[in-house]
Amino acid sequence: MDVRVKICGLTKPQDVDATAQAGAAYAGFVFFPKSPRHVAIDTARDLAVLAPIGLAKVALVVNADDALLDEITGKVAIDILQLHGSESPQRVSEIRARYGLPVMKAVGVASAGDVQNLATYEQVCDQILVDAKAPKGAALPGGNGLAFDWKLIAGRRWARPWMLAGGLTPENVARAVELTGAAQVDVSSGVESAPGQKDVAKIAAFVSAATSSQEIPKL
Repeated sequence: MDVRVKICGLTKPQDVDATAQAGAAYAGFVFFPKSPRHVAIDTARDLAVLAPIGLAKVALVVNADDALLDEITGKVAIDILQLHGSESPQRVSEIRARYGLPVMKAVGVASAGDVQNLATYEQVCDQILVDAKAPKGAALPGGNGLAFDWKLIAGRRWARPWMLAGGLTPENVARAVELTGAAQVDVSSGVESAPGQKDVAKIAAFVSAATSSQEIPKL
């Protein structure tokens, strides 16, 4: 199964190199000061230049206003905007129209009821990131290393391309793909040696495990 991998929260040149060398499809940069993976815009600009052709550069923002998005898109060679906050469908549409870039919307899932939100957002974005819902009161909307019950979306398909996130590691990503049929997966804390510190060996192991997995056949 051809699974595309996103390594998120890159902060150093060696992170970008490891992501490219492992064969990932996406490199994610976090523009959210509360995150241990936050990068300054000038730093992200320099990192994005290091990404080889074919490695899509993703800017993760949380409830960003136009001023911040103007600065990011004006300085950094970004290919995709990832909205990871509580952005409304209307706001997603506005951002997509204003910047002319593909928009990925993260939707947190903890119960069957949350799955319904995916149908709402798929009408207004280019990709959906199906993530574990952050615990109540959590400082971060994602990157918490938590998984949700993958059976909630087993066999589900949406009109837009979608990506599975939340608590994925080199050890469990193959099983996650098997259960959900995900063609794309996203990892951040699962390939770190400490918060915000990417581990080259873990990145390679994650991509290898994800791309060698097989979807469980439908009975």
